[in-house]
Amino acid sequence: MDGLDGSNAILQQEQQQQSLNPKDWIAVDPQNAWDLLHEERSLMTRLTTSCADLDDILGGGISCKQVTEIGGVPGIGKTQLGIQLAVNVQMPSFCGGLGGKAIYIDTEGSFMGERAQEIAEACVEDISEYKRFLHKDSQACQGEIQGKDVLQNIYFFRICSYTEQIALINYLEEFISDHKDVKIVIIDSVAFHFRQGFEDLALRTRILGEMALKLVKLAKMCNLAVVLLNQVTTRYMEGSFQLSFSLEMNDMHTLTSHLTLDQQQHLIL
Repeated sequence: MDGLDGSNAILQQEQQQQSLNPKDWIAVDPQNAWDLLHEERSLMTRLTTSCADLDDILGGGISCKQVTEIGGVPGIGKTQLGIQLAVNVQMPSFCGGLGGKAIYIDTEGSFMGERAQEIAEACVEDISEYKRFLHKDSQACQGEIQGKDVLQNIYFFRICSYTEQIALINYLEEFISDHKDVKIVIIDSVAFHFRQGFEDLALRTRILGEMALKLVKLAKMCNLAVVLLNQVTTRYMEGSFQLSFSLEMNDMHTLTSHLTLDQQQHLIL
Protein backbone atom coordinates (compact mmCIF):
# COMPACT_ATOMS: atom_id res chain seq x y z
CA MET A 1 0.00 0.00 0.00
CA ASP A 2 2.85 2.38 0.79
CA GLY A 3 4.32 1.94 -2.70
CA LEU A 4 0.90 2.39 -4.33
CA ASP A 5 0.19 5.51 -2.29
CA GLY A 6 3.55 6.93 -3.28
CA SER A 7 2.90 6.27 -6.97
CA ASN A 8 -0.52 7.95 -6.71
CA ALA A 9 1.06 11.00 -5.09
CA ILE A 10 3.61 11.30 -7.89
CA LEU A 11 0.87 10.91 -10.51
CA GLN A 12 -1.23 13.61 -8.87
CA GLN A 13 1.78 15.95 -8.77
CA GLU A 14 2.46 15.39 -12.48
CA GLN A 15 -1.19 16.09 -13.32
CA GLN A 16 -1.06 19.34 -11.34
CA GLN A 17 2.11 20.40 -13.17
CA GLN A 18 0.49 19.71 -16.55
CA SER A 19 -2.55 21.82 -15.63
CA LEU A 20 -0.35 24.86 -14.87
CA ASN A 21 1.33 27.19 -17.32
CA PRO A 22 4.90 25.92 -17.93
CA LYS A 23 6.21 29.44 -17.33
CA ASP A 24 5.07 29.18 -13.71
CA TRP A 25 7.70 26.49 -13.13
CA ILE A 26 10.60 28.59 -14.43
CA ALA A 27 12.34 30.46 -11.62
CA VAL A 28 14.27 32.96 -13.74
CA ASP A 29 14.12 34.50 -17.20
CA PRO A 30 16.74 33.45 -19.79
CA GLN A 31 19.96 35.42 -20.13
CA ASN A 32 21.97 35.80 -23.31
CA ALA A 33 25.56 34.56 -23.33
CA TRP A 34 27.06 38.01 -23.94
CA ASP A 35 25.44 39.45 -20.82
CA LEU A 36 26.54 36.39 -18.86
CA LEU A 37 30.16 36.86 -20.00
CA HIS A 38 30.07 40.56 -19.08
CA GLU A 39 28.65 39.71 -15.65
CA GLU A 40 31.32 37.08 -15.02
CA ARG A 41 34.13 39.47 -15.97
CA SER A 42 32.75 42.32 -13.90
CA LEU A 43 32.44 40.14 -10.81
CA MET A 44 35.80 38.38 -11.24
CA THR A 45 38.60 39.74 -9.07
CA ARG A 46 42.23 38.72 -9.33
CA LEU A 47 45.13 38.34 -6.93
CA THR A 48 48.64 39.33 -7.95
CA THR A 49 51.44 36.75 -7.82
CA SER A 50 54.04 39.54 -7.44
CA CYS A 51 55.48 38.43 -10.79
CA ALA A 52 54.39 40.63 -13.72
CA ASP A 53 55.06 37.95 -16.35
CA LEU A 54 53.09 35.34 -14.43
CA ASP A 55 50.22 37.77 -13.87
CA ASP A 56 50.11 38.46 -17.61
CA ILE A 57 49.91 34.75 -18.41
CA LEU A 58 47.07 34.39 -15.92
CA GLY A 59 45.18 37.31 -17.40
CA GLY A 60 45.93 39.65 -14.51
CA GLY A 61 46.61 37.25 -11.64
CA ILE A 62 45.00 34.35 -9.77
CA SER A 63 41.24 34.43 -10.34
CA CYS A 64 38.62 34.23 -7.63
CA LYS A 65 35.76 31.75 -8.11
CA GLN A 66 38.21 29.47 -9.93
CA VAL A 67 40.69 26.68 -9.24
CA THR A 68 44.24 27.15 -10.52
CA GLU A 69 46.67 24.24 -10.65
CA ILE A 70 50.40 25.02 -10.74
CA GLY A 71 52.95 22.27 -11.26
CA GLY A 72 56.72 22.15 -11.32
CA VAL A 73 59.76 20.08 -10.46
CA PRO A 74 61.05 20.05 -6.86
CA GLY A 75 62.99 23.18 -5.96
CA ILE A 76 61.50 25.42 -8.63
CA GLY A 77 59.64 27.56 -6.09
CA LYS A 78 56.08 26.23 -5.82
CA THR A 79 56.01 26.60 -2.02
CA GLN A 80 57.58 30.05 -2.31
CA LEU A 81 54.77 31.05 -4.67
CA GLY A 82 52.16 29.55 -2.34
CA ILE A 83 53.48 31.52 0.65
CA GLN A 84 53.63 34.67 -1.48
CA LEU A 85 49.96 34.25 -2.41
CA ALA A 86 48.99 33.66 1.23
CA VAL A 87 50.63 37.00 2.05
CA ASN A 88 49.47 38.91 -1.05
CA VAL A 89 45.81 38.08 -0.46
CA GLN A 90 45.93 40.22 2.69
CA MET A 91 47.17 43.31 0.88
CA PRO A 92 44.71 46.07 -0.10
CA SER A 93 43.24 46.07 -3.59
CA PHE A 94 45.43 48.97 -4.80
CA CYS A 95 48.43 46.68 -4.20
CA GLY A 96 46.89 43.73 -6.03
CA GLY A 97 45.51 42.00 -2.95
CA LEU A 98 42.00 41.10 -1.83
CA GLY A 99 42.07 42.33 1.77
CA GLY A 100 41.30 38.84 3.09
CA LYS A 101 42.87 35.90 4.90
CA ALA A 102 44.39 32.64 3.67
CA ILE A 103 44.12 28.91 4.31
CA TYR A 104 47.39 27.07 3.71
CA ILE A 105 47.23 23.25 3.61
CA ASP A 106 50.71 21.71 3.82
CA THR A 107 50.92 18.03 2.89
CA GLU A 108 54.71 17.82 2.50
CA GLY A 109 56.01 19.78 5.49
CA SER A 110 57.59 22.38 3.22
CA PHE A 111 55.95 25.50 4.68
CA MET A 112 58.51 27.70 6.46
CA GLY A 113 57.29 30.21 9.01
CA GLU A 114 60.54 32.20 8.88
CA ARG A 115 60.32 32.57 5.11
CA ALA A 116 56.67 33.59 5.41
CA GLN A 117 57.67 36.30 7.89
CA GLU A 118 60.33 37.61 5.49
CA ILE A 119 57.81 37.82 2.65
CA ALA A 120 55.22 39.44 4.91
CA GLU A 121 57.61 42.12 6.14
CA ALA A 122 58.73 42.84 2.56
CA CYS A 123 55.12 43.26 1.44
CA VAL A 124 54.33 45.60 4.33
CA GLU A 125 57.37 47.70 3.43
CA ASP A 126 56.29 47.79 -0.23
CA ILE A 127 52.90 49.15 0.79
CA SER A 128 54.55 51.78 2.97
CA GLU A 129 56.78 52.90 0.10
CA TYR A 130 53.83 53.01 -2.27
CA LYS A 131 51.86 55.19 0.13
CA ARG A 132 54.85 57.48 0.60
CA PHE A 133 55.02 57.79 -3.17
CA LEU A 134 51.39 58.87 -3.15
CA HIS A 135 52.17 61.39 -0.39
CA LYS A 136 50.07 59.51 2.14
CA ASP A 137 50.77 58.87 5.79
CA SER A 138 53.11 55.88 5.86
CA GLN A 139 52.92 55.68 9.63
CA ALA A 140 49.19 55.03 9.40
CA CYS A 141 49.87 52.19 6.98
CA GLN A 142 52.39 50.58 9.31
CA GLY A 143 49.91 50.88 12.14
CA GLU A 144 47.27 49.04 10.13
CA ILE A 145 49.25 45.89 9.39
CA GLN A 146 52.55 44.39 10.50
CA GLY A 147 54.44 41.25 9.57
CA LYS A 148 53.13 39.50 12.68
CA ASP A 149 49.55 40.37 11.73
CA VAL A 150 50.05 38.86 8.28
CA LEU A 151 51.23 35.54 9.73
CA GLN A 152 48.29 35.46 12.15
CA ASN A 153 45.94 35.77 9.18
CA ILE A 154 47.19 32.54 7.60
CA TYR A 155 45.23 29.51 8.82
CA PHE A 156 47.77 26.68 8.61
CA PHE A 157 46.86 22.98 8.39
CA ARG A 158 49.54 20.26 8.41
CA ILE A 159 48.22 17.11 6.71
CA CYS A 160 50.03 13.78 7.15
CA SER A 161 47.86 11.31 5.18
CA TYR A 162 45.36 11.18 2.35
CA THR A 163 42.57 10.35 4.82
CA GLU A 164 43.30 13.57 6.72
CA GLN A 165 43.34 15.46 3.44
CA ILE A 166 39.95 14.09 2.37
CA ALA A 167 38.48 14.92 5.78
CA LEU A 168 39.85 18.47 5.66
CA ILE A 169 38.51 19.12 2.15
CA ASN A 170 35.08 18.04 3.38
CA TYR A 171 35.44 20.36 6.40
CA LEU A 172 36.54 23.45 4.47
CA GLU A 173 33.05 24.68 3.63
CA GLU A 174 32.07 24.71 7.31
CA PHE A 175 35.35 26.35 8.34
CA ILE A 176 35.03 29.11 5.74
CA SER A 177 31.41 29.74 6.70
CA ASP A 178 32.77 30.62 10.15
CA HIS A 179 35.69 32.61 8.68
CA LYS A 180 34.10 34.56 5.86
CA ASP A 181 37.15 36.76 5.38
CA VAL A 182 39.11 33.84 3.84
CA LYS A 183 39.84 34.70 0.20
CA ILE A 184 42.25 31.96 -0.87
CA VAL A 185 42.85 28.26 -0.22
CA ILE A 186 46.30 26.88 -1.08
CA ILE A 187 47.08 23.15 -1.09
CA ASP A 188 50.80 22.29 -1.20
CA SER A 189 50.83 19.79 -2.73
CA VAL A 190 47.48 18.37 -3.68
CA ALA A 191 48.60 14.92 -4.85
CA PHE A 192 51.52 14.16 -2.51
CA HIS A 193 49.75 11.58 -0.32
CA PHE A 194 48.15 9.88 -3.34
CA ARG A 195 51.35 9.18 -5.25
CA GLN A 196 52.47 6.13 -3.27
CA GLY A 197 50.87 3.48 -1.11
CA PHE A 198 47.58 3.70 -3.00
CA GLU A 199 46.97 0.32 -4.66
CA ASP A 200 43.50 0.95 -6.13
CA LEU A 201 44.31 3.37 -8.96
CA ALA A 202 40.70 3.66 -10.11
CA LEU A 203 39.64 4.63 -6.59
CA ARG A 204 42.48 7.14 -6.41
CA THR A 205 41.34 8.78 -9.65
CA ARG A 206 37.74 8.94 -8.41
CA ILE A 207 38.75 10.47 -5.08
CA LEU A 208 40.89 13.12 -6.75
CA GLY A 209 38.04 13.90 -9.14
CA GLU A 210 35.56 14.31 -6.30
CA MET A 211 38.07 16.49 -4.45
CA ALA A 212 38.45 18.72 -7.50
CA LEU A 213 34.67 19.08 -7.85
CA LYS A 214 34.32 20.09 -4.19
CA LEU A 215 37.06 22.69 -4.52
CA VAL A 216 35.50 24.16 -7.66
CA LYS A 217 32.16 24.39 -5.86
CA LEU A 218 33.84 25.99 -2.85
CA ALA A 219 35.60 28.59 -5.00
CA LYS A 220 32.40 29.64 -6.73
CA MET A 221 30.13 29.52 -3.71
CA CYS A 222 32.48 31.44 -1.38
CA ASN A 223 33.94 33.76 -4.04
CA LEU A 224 37.54 32.83 -3.30
CA ALA A 225 40.60 31.55 -5.13
CA VAL A 226 41.80 27.96 -4.85
CA VAL A 227 45.41 27.19 -5.80
CA LEU A 228 46.61 23.60 -6.12
CA LEU A 229 50.37 23.08 -6.18
CA ASN A 230 51.37 19.79 -7.78
CA GLN A 231 54.40 17.74 -8.71
CA VAL A 232 55.33 16.97 -12.32
CA THR A 233 57.08 14.10 -14.04
CA THR A 234 58.73 13.63 -17.42
CA ARG A 235 56.82 11.62 -20.02
CA TYR A 236 57.47 10.76 -23.63
CA MET A 237 54.70 12.37 -25.67
CA GLU A 238 54.46 13.32 -29.34
CA GLY A 239 58.04 12.36 -30.10
CA SER A 240 59.74 14.12 -27.19
CA PHE A 241 60.02 14.15 -23.39
CA GLN A 242 57.68 16.67 -21.80
CA LEU A 243 56.71 17.71 -18.30
CA SER A 244 53.34 16.41 -17.16
CA PHE A 245 51.40 16.56 -13.90
CA SER A 246 52.25 13.48 -11.87
CA LEU A 247 48.67 12.37 -11.25
CA GLU A 248 47.06 14.02 -14.28
CA MET A 249 44.99 16.40 -12.21
CA ASN A 250 45.16 18.63 -15.27
CA ASP A 251 43.02 16.12 -17.18
CA MET A 252 40.11 16.80 -14.85
CA HIS A 253 38.09 19.35 -16.75
CA THR A 254 36.62 20.77 -13.56
CA LEU A 255 39.85 22.68 -12.96
CA THR A 256 40.00 26.10 -14.58
CA SER A 257 43.67 27.01 -15.16
CA HIS A 258 46.80 24.88 -15.39
CA LEU A 259 50.41 26.10 -15.34
CA THR A 260 53.67 24.17 -15.50
CA LEU A 261 56.83 25.86 -14.24
CA ASP A 262 59.73 24.68 -16.40
CA GLN A 263 63.09 25.31 -14.76
CA GLN A 264 65.20 23.97 -17.62
CA GLN A 265 63.67 26.16 -20.29
CA HIS A 266 63.01 29.10 -17.93
CA LEU A 267 59.48 29.22 -19.23
CA ILE A 268 56.03 29.08 -17.76
CA LEU A 269 53.79 26.94 -19.98
